[in-house]
Amino acid sequence: MIPPAGGHAAWTGTSELFEQPTVHDFAGTPVVSDTPRERVPTGESLVVLTRDAALVETLKVLGAEHTVVTVQAESDLAGELLGRQTGVAIIDAAAISTAVERLTEKLKSQFPDLVLIVAGRLDDQSALAAQITAGTVYRFLHKPVSEQRVRLFVDAAWRRHGEELSGVADLMGTTGVLPDERTSPSPKALLVGGVALAALVAAGGWLLTLKPSATPNSTPPTAPAPATRDEQFETLLARADKTFEAGAIVTPAGENAAELYVQAFHRNGSDPRAAAGIEKVIDKLLSAAEAQLAAQHLEEAQKLTEQARALKPDHVRVAFLAAQIGKERERSVLTQARKAASSGNIEEAIAVLDGAAREGKRSTLVAEARQELEQKKLADRVSDYLAKAADRLRRGQLVEPAQDNARFFIESARAVAPKEAQVRQAEQQLDERLVAEVRKALAAGNAETAQHWIDVAADSGVSRDDITGLTREAQRVQTNAKADAMARLALLFNQRLTQGRVLDPPTDCAKFFLNQLVQSDATHPSTVLARQALANRTLEEARAAVRRQDFTGARRWLTEAHAAGSDEASISAVEHDMTAALDNTKREAEVVNAGSLVLAHYAPPTFPAGALQRRLSGWVDVQFVVKSDGLVSDVIIMGAEPVGIFEQAAVDAVKKWRYKPAQRDGHAVDQRAHLRMKFALDK
Repeated sequence: MIPPAGGHAAWTGTSELFEQPTVHDFAGTPVVSDTPRERVPTGESLVVLTRDAALVETLKVLGAEHTVVTVQAESDLAGELLGRQTGVAIIDAAAISTAVERLTEKLKSQFPDLVLIVAGRLDDQSALAAQITAGTVYRFLHKPVSEQRVRLFVDAAWRRHGEELSGVADLMGTTGVLPDERTSPSPKALLVGGVALAALVAAGGWLLTLKPSATPNSTPPTAPAPATRDEQFETLLARADKTFEAGAIVTPAGENAAELYVQAFHRNGSDPRAAAGIEKVIDKLLSAAEAQLAAQHLEEAQKLTEQARALKPDHVRVAFLAAQIGKERERSVLTQARKAASSGNIEEAIAVLDGAAREGKRSTLVAEARQELEQKKLADRVSDYLAKAADRLRRGQLVEPAQDNARFFIESARAVAPKEAQVRQAEQQLDERLVAEVRKALAAGNAETAQHWIDVAADSGVSRDDITGLTREAQRVQTNAKADAMARLALLFNQRLTQGRVLDPPTDCAKFFLNQLVQSDATHPSTVLARQALANRTLEEARAAVRRQDFTGARRWLTEAHAAGSDEASISAVEHDMTAALDNTKREAEVVNAGSLVLAHYAPPTFPAGALQRRLSGWVDVQFVVKSDGLVSDVIIMGAEPVGIFEQAAVDAVKKWRYKPAQRDGHAVDQRAHLRMKFALDK
């Protein structure tokens, strides 16, 4: 009791809880808040889930007809969809951890009127093919996006949304089918959908619980400003991708993938996408050429190879394939010549060779060749072949171009004079030059080029011992190159791990370089050590997330730890800690009547002088936490009458109180409590 001036204030001990609405989060846990939630805008919103700064910047040009709300995490998507009138949503496949087809299916089932646009790459589109056909996903936006396509797709989506709400079917939709009946869901159905969504969240489903302090229209973190976009480059690249997908590789002129990727490369050679596009075209052309070569369609194979050579003259695969085509041409011609020479028909053999030597074309001057044969002797012809072979050796034309190289002319001479000493000497010179090319490539550390020349040398008749030695040396160079590559990847992995770039950014983080190590050699010691390091780091991050009660983050880190190969016992231990922390969090959120706790030390409140002079009475509702050591903390005013008079006196008094700590499972724990403190004057 407080005696001054004939008045007193007393805590009645009734601890009546101040009446107020109860707000629940998605998991059904009561969340007590002393501030009203913000009102949701009345207009419909476009909700965008992305971390792509370029996409966010592009969306800014859409105007203010509809509110554009950007969220950067899948866990924030639920609050925006439930707290807003959302008509259209754009889902960036790169920003989600859930399989994109599962997420879109669940979104559409819970929000039937929501029109979905998905942004992603070709593999994402493949995963969504069935949903795009069925209309679950209205449009697929290929990345990188352009302003024109974004505006076109979003405008079309809003029109589609308006038609669905008015009951009008979209005759031009992706399904191409007019449904028999389409009705908007009733408010009750939407409510049921929201409840079902909440149940999914509570069960650990695809949407994660919002934090209690979040409001429906909270502003997401501002994305970093993107670099200046070269729209002409992006347009060229988009046209190139489109023509490539359509199969327009080198035709028609001006609108084919080869020309457009080259134009894009000249526009911006520092962007790797243009060079990658050119490489895709070359791979397409050479794969087709190899198929034609296997079918013995040499002319078509040659044409395709030359188209690839025009894009990249020094491409090793082009050189190898051109050599193979040339060898097949030569093999055909030489077979005919040997057949004629073995039958004693030297004239016919020379005629076949002469025809082939003229730029690789079938000669129509057989009559002239026959006339020439009548004028020349076999020795002169052999000398002519060897002279041409020597000239091609000096020029470095060892096996190319087809039917005009040193190997071809030496083989031609051997076809008509296999025992000639000069022919054998020329063969030895060619073998020495081929071996020299192998050693040159090995000295440069280019094992792939060296292997190409080893294959040519073996085909030309270089001794088996020499081929074996060269092959062994090429394997050593390749092994060293692989070791250097593995060391570099391991260094990059360790740097990113030290920098804390464990999972992000996706193409420059520790996880990315571990995947590179696995692809190079999954059993290499560097790979094994990196996998173990990532497993340990992800487990540490999971434990830290549990300690700060970031259970969403903890689950993500546990998933990564499992993928990295962490042992089940360690993962189970973290999961057990997380379950215990969740239980403790729920218990702490429970508010009990302070009268149910044992008060060990009581300090009476001081009756405010102003209230005493005015002879005012009143009450204050307070809520506070009794810590595991009995101290009081986190004192919150829940209500007061009159307002602004007795609150501070109530807080000052409660902070001085001491309680016997609450006990659970034999351990002292924190406990939130409430009471109503009354201030009254003696009559």
